[in-house]
Amino acid sequence: MYTIMGVTGQVGSEVARHLLAAGKPVRAVVRSAEKGESWASQGCDVAIADVDDLSALTQAFQNSTAVFVLLPPNFSPSEGFPETRKVIAHLHDALAAARPGKVVCLSTIGAQATEPNLLNQLQWLEKSLSALDLPVTFLRPGWFMENCLWDVEPALQTGVIPSFLQPLDKPVPMIATADVGRVAAELLQEQWFGKRIVELEGEQHVTPNQIADTFSELLGKPVTMEVVPRETWHALFTSQGMSNPVPRMQMLDGFNEGWIRFEGLPRKGRVSLASVLEALLARHG
Repeated sequence: MYTIMGVTGQVGSEVARHLLAAGKPVRAVVRSAEKGESWASQGCDVAIADVDDLSALTQAFQNSTAVFVLLPPNFSPSEGFPETRKVIAHLHDALAAARPGKVVCLSTIGAQATEPNLLNQLQWLEKSLSALDLPVTFLRPGWFMENCLWDVEPALQTGVIPSFLQPLDKPVPMIATADVGRVAAELLQEQWFGKRIVELEGEQHVTPNQIADTFSELLGKPVTMEVVPRETWHALFTSQGMSNPVPRMQMLDGFNEGWIRFEGLPRKGRVSLASVLEALLARHG
């Protein structure tokens, strides 16, 4: 049994789909029976478990050939990240008790960075799961191309997209979530010993200007990027409802200054930026 967390999200759903296509038995971990209905209809076993429920999480992971785990997103953490630390402890303890055959953990580019930033959460997750007496692969993808979802509306409405990635001609390692899910499914079916890190990026790095150019080609009209001044970020993010925007700002600094980066030689994805943006535009309707 291949047990998958996050099946209602972009990456987890791709992992499950690839495993089902390969004829593998899949257990979908969801927070409610309603969320599991579509997966049950596809032949999945469904386990109802929340990351705050250690007992349910342990039960969900039991009798698994392999488990795919991830952290629920937390873009505006409380000081000291107490919510994240609790989830990490539950994941560690549930895996330690259930003892699946192997684990693939979704991490991130820059998980090794020592500078304070939002991605430190994944570094702590890696350190915690590294202490397990289990084979664990940490999958570190680049910046998700699907983050461009937030660019669709301004591209359509004004033709000017605000960019927190800067300068606008700086290449950024990016990857499509479809590639992340595919590679995670492949890793779950591999055999290995101990702990390993697999980094993943698209075929080419992408600049903010290239994102705008691609929107221009797809929409048949001029689209440009516009830098959002660094000194305005805190007030802007706070106005959007973030109670603690500093870690997110530090993460963006890390990409812009180059200290959020890969450690080794990343694997390459297959999905192009153009196909991702085309799909995002289609979703927008």
